[in-house]
Amino acid sequence: MGPYVCTTLLPFLIIVSHRRAASATHLRYTSFVTGRSQQVACKGQLSKTQLVQYGVPQGSVLGSVLFVMYTAELSHIITRHGLQFHQYADDCQIYVSSPVGVVNSTVQQFLRCLHDVEVWMSASRLRLNPSKTVVLWLGSRHVIDKLAIHEVQVLSSTVKIDSSACDLGVVVDSRLTMSDHVASVCRSAYYYLRQIRPIMQSLIR
Repeated sequence: MGPYVCTTLLPFLIIVSHRRAASATHLRYTSFVTGRSQQVACKGQLSKTQLVQYGVPQGSVLGSVLFVMYTAELSHIITRHGLQFHQYADDCQIYVSSPVGVVNSTVQQFLRCLHDVEVWMSASRLRLNPSKTVVLWLGSRHVIDKLAIHEVQVLSSTVKIDSSACDLGVVVDSRLTMSDHVASVCRSAYYYLRQIRPIMQSLIR
């Protein structure tokens, strides 16, 4: 079910109502997420029909929109801590700019924000996954070499500072040189070229 499996439908409808959506829009969303059922087909046999109480159809047009609406409150939590963010569906990046001299207090500011985000997500039947959380310094080599923090405590897990991270298919390195992304694209291109080589030999014959 993707990122929507933990999202109950009733809280979402309450959120839409509180935002005073137009009656036609509210009815459209209500009809989309309520009154749905599902069956499982296996080897020609069908299971009993079950009422869908969680999530929305995978790959649906409104799926990503509904999830963004459901998690819109995150923007208020993050900005309240003086941080900035970018969100695409269930992928969210939180970032903040800081001089080297006050980096310790900035990290604490970041961790307080994460704590409040985790509290909200738990109350909203979502989960912040520390194992998929990446922390990255961005700056010149001269600046990054001055930083003595190599790991941060994210909830109950310790997350090491990475030198690169994949963001929506783009590999971003800490110095913003794009060298890691270029290397990743080249590896992928060489892989497919090697897959094509046996086919080319067959065509030549």
